[in-house]
Amino acid sequence: MKIFTEILLNYFQKLNIILPKNIDIKNIQMDSKKVEKGSLFIAINSGYNYIAEALEKGAELVICDKKSVIKSEKIIEVLDSIKFLQEIAKLYREKLNIKIIAVTGSEGKTTTKDLIYGVLSTKYKTKKTLGNYNNQIGLPFTLLQLKEEDEVAVLEMGMSALGEIDLLSQIARPDYAVITNIGDSHLEFLKNRDNVFKAKTEILSYVNENNVVLYGDDPYFRNLKATKVGFENNNNYIINNFDEVYDGVRFFLNKEKYFVFLNGLYNVVNTSFAIVLGKMFKMSYNEIESALKNIKITSMRFEKIERDKILFINDAYNASPVSMKMALNAFSSLPLNRKKIVVLGDVLELGDKEIEYHVEILNEALKYNFDEVFIYGERMKQASEILKNSKITYFREKKDIKNKINKVENVSVLLKGSRGMKLEEIIKE
Repeated sequence: MKIFTEILLNYFQKLNIILPKNIDIKNIQMDSKKVEKGSLFIAINSGYNYIAEALEKGAELVICDKKSVIKSEKIIEVLDSIKFLQEIAKLYREKLNIKIIAVTGSEGKTTTKDLIYGVLSTKYKTKKTLGNYNNQIGLPFTLLQLKEEDEVAVLEMGMSALGEIDLLSQIARPDYAVITNIGDSHLEFLKNRDNVFKAKTEILSYVNENNVVLYGDDPYFRNLKATKVGFENNNNYIINNFDEVYDGVRFFLNKEKYFVFLNGLYNVVNTSFAIVLGKMFKMSYNEIESALKNIKITSMRFEKIERDKILFINDAYNASPVSMKMALNAFSSLPLNRKKIVVLGDVLELGDKEIEYHVEILNEALKYNFDEVFIYGERMKQASEILKNSKITYFREKKDIKNKINKVENVSVLLKGSRGMKLEEIIKE
């Protein structure tokens, strides 16, 4: 791909750095295992230790921000490897004739990204953020994996502090933006929802209001100009007549009937975002409705797994107080002729009021009258000691939770907690 070589030659020429003659950069990698002949290898963090391997595999050029003990004209030292990655990604994005959709918000980013991709990819050459590559390293790297022939990219934007969405927007220059909601994620760093709102809406400076889609029922979005989706009648796209069944939800969006193979009303909202983006990209009702039948969602998002006659609902990828309550509501609404047990792990990064939030979550779980409420983690333990409810059982080890579940016949189990709790290990035990 000549475009990478051109960008790099111009970039280093301005720094008075002469690159080796006749270089030909075909791709850009951060993982030495994926380096091949013609790769540019950017040594970020521990990547510095794999420079020799990258060169052996045929790396055309190596970028690092520490003096290398290896002597080679192919090794170029810069002040900051991450900054270099971001600058090159920004220059590359400027060369691409592509529409970029940025997805941010406190909850539902990955599912919404997957849904939008699933709809648009049936008509356009579309790429999306892989895994959790949504930060100051992952997003620019994702941009650099795009091809000149790609027409649309759906990029997830995560953050934990003010200014981070602004930085990602400077790099990606999105044409469209979706903000799913404003919740309680990252309060350890941002302190309150007002700051979460400020952080998430940094993207609005980069996108025309006609190309912004928001969850209109969120009070933080009431005064923003955008296309709004929600259950209330003042939205541009109104969700109603929803019907939860075992394998998904039937619903109407502005009098058009849809079905998605996902449970929970929050996933109806996420699906509605994808429908609206499909319409913005001139897709017909039939094209969108057909695309939704083949959607594939990233694992551990209300994922149904049958194991040893136990139905697990694996929603354990991550959590916030809002998403915990959403999952509990969805699980309670799921029509199952089984006993229902919820396994709740700690929610991390909540700051000074973390125990109060965990009390709220447990109260929400008790409200639905599940057969059992099992908890794991020190924060959940402290919250349960405040509530002193006999239906709540604390476990120190995940294997003990699985052993207890195994003794219950005809059972379904919801797993929900922060990534650090790794509740999916209960299924693997």
